[in-house]
Amino acid sequence: MKSKKMLDLQKWAVVGATQKKDKFGYKMFKSLLDNGNIVYPVTPKYDEIDGIKAYKSIKDIPDRIDVVGFIVNPEAGLKLIQDVIDLGIQNIWMQPGTRDPRIIDIAMDNDINIVFSCVMVELDNMDKGFL
Repeated sequence: MKSKKMLDLQKWAVVGATQKKDKFGYKMFKSLLDNGNIVYPVTPKYDEIDGIKAYKSIKDIPDRIDVVGFIVNPEAGLKLIQDVIDLGIQNIWMQPGTRDPRIIDIAMDNDINIVFSCVMVELDNMDKGFL
């Protein structure tokens, strides 16, 4: 799936979201919100981010998710991919630094669409008309 097509999907879980505004976990969360997406932050560290309820796991989110954004280290991503499969989520977005061949193999074996790119860069490219 192309990045623009995935960015057009509405309901996102951002795993690795944070309240720390200088971190990419916050920047991804905020960029998606500013793009008009419904965003569920997933983190064990916080109860909310910018007034939006945070969840400890994607399995705790009471809504059907279109895309799971990975902004965690590959070891955490390996645990996360099984939850994605269990929930029947068909799309994952892997930020730089999250990729692991094992995650990619598991996702591909389960017909999960993957985008490997930076959300902030792609949204900026969309705004400029490049996508």
